[in-house]
Amino acid sequence: MKSTDKEVDVREIRRKLGMNQSQFWSKIGVTQSGGSRYESGRNIPRPVQALLKLVHVEQIDPGKVKREELDVIEYLKNANPELLKTLKKEARANKKKA
Repeated sequence: MKSTDKEVDVREIRRKLGMNQSQFWSKIGVTQSGGSRYESGRNIPRPVQALLKLVHVEQIDPGKVKREELDVIEYLKNANPELLKTLKKEARANKKKA
């Protein structure tokens, strides 16, 4: 994921959220200078991409996720990926209703 990719422009996401670089990147454990490099086109590592999606797109607070929930997600990912997709879709629909 690059900030210049047609799919995702990290800088644009940050701006739409009304956050400065320090606020945006510190939520996922990245320094402001590191975030600036990502916004300038440096490749973003997959773990950072995942955190970006969880925190800034899905609006999930990583501090509130329990270890057991992560274990269940990992199990579903390996054992029944279709069920995991269905559960995610339902969770998004319920979130929009709230």
